[in-house]
Amino acid sequence: MANESSTRLAILDDYAGVARQHFSRIPGLQIDEYPETLNPAKPEDLDNLAKRLEPYQILSTMRERTPLPAELMKRLPNLKLILNASARNASIDMKCASERGIVVCGTKGDVPTDPKELEQLPDLPPPKGHSSVVQHNWALTLALLSRIPQDDAALRADGGAWHSGLMAPVAGRTLGIVGLGKLGVGTAKVGVLAFDMKVIAWSENLTQEKANAAAEGAGLPKGTFKAVSKEELFRQSDVVSLHLVLSARSKGIVGSQELKKMKKTAIIVNTSRGPLIDEEALIDVLKAGTIRGAALDVYWEEPLPIDSPWRTASSWAKSEVVLSPHMGYVNEGTIHRWYQEQASNVTRWLKGEEIQNRMN
Repeated sequence: MANESSTRLAILDDYAGVARQHFSRIPGLQIDEYPETLNPAKPEDLDNLAKRLEPYQILSTMRERTPLPAELMKRLPNLKLILNASARNASIDMKCASERGIVVCGTKGDVPTDPKELEQLPDLPPPKGHSSVVQHNWALTLALLSRIPQDDAALRADGGAWHSGLMAPVAGRTLGIVGLGKLGVGTAKVGVLAFDMKVIAWSENLTQEKANAAAEGAGLPKGTFKAVSKEELFRQSDVVSLHLVLSARSKGIVGSQELKKMKKTAIIVNTSRGPLIDEEALIDVLKAGTIRGAALDVYWEEPLPIDSPWRTASSWAKSEVVLSPHMGYVNEGTIHRWYQEQASNVTRWLKGEEIQNRMN
């Protein structure tokens, strides 16, 4: 707890400029914003981050945009409270935070019941059990298969452009889900109900029994999802969709061997985490044009560096490439609600009240 007049809060990585309006309702709080991400894995950025954040008692973070490893927290003697957006963040060293007496709290992103909080939100988060990541996953998939980015650009740039290519239907095709968790099941359910797709799935511990339970939990008949081997999934799928949590075990789980097994007409979609795929292997496949294309919302380094090869993909890729800047979870209702919850916890902390959604 700290006196309001002496408390400083740094907002990190709020690319959309949403957070300040929620924190500015707290009297006496000194607020600074740092929308440009620095990566503490780089020695120069670590030094700059330590100097930047040293004065602050409170940090507002957005998911894993700026990691908070022990080597950074140990250089922040004034830090007392870390506000995380969402209920988890693997890039915060929780052990170090606890050892240093730093409170880490998360957010639920649920629809508030307080009428005043409801009034402050410009839009509502998705209903419980739904995720905007699933929506965005399908938006990318359909944009690639229907050639929407390419045709939109052609029509705007060339007054005579018309039917510059052919779209690919998705109905009745095979959808391969890598990781049959909540988002994988949500994506698969859309494929089944909207497009009558055949769904096959793989993860290291997936069994047919678990696949049946996932289908029935989604209100679908037992057997709707078929558990297959990793090799079979990449050979059979027309759309490969990734839905794994990034870990030391899952990093690079899709490499050159898996990509080379894909059909020439198949696409791969990643709205999970960039490092699940071997970046160089994916670039090689797209340069060679051995698959139809890739739709990516996540990357190996974020924000995407200016000199990233993905920014010039139209000049080197023979396959089709559709890109978006990690927008899967960035819906208006959820982002505003996360910052609203963060601001509520700041008020509680300043008053010495119990913090909500504590993570350590």
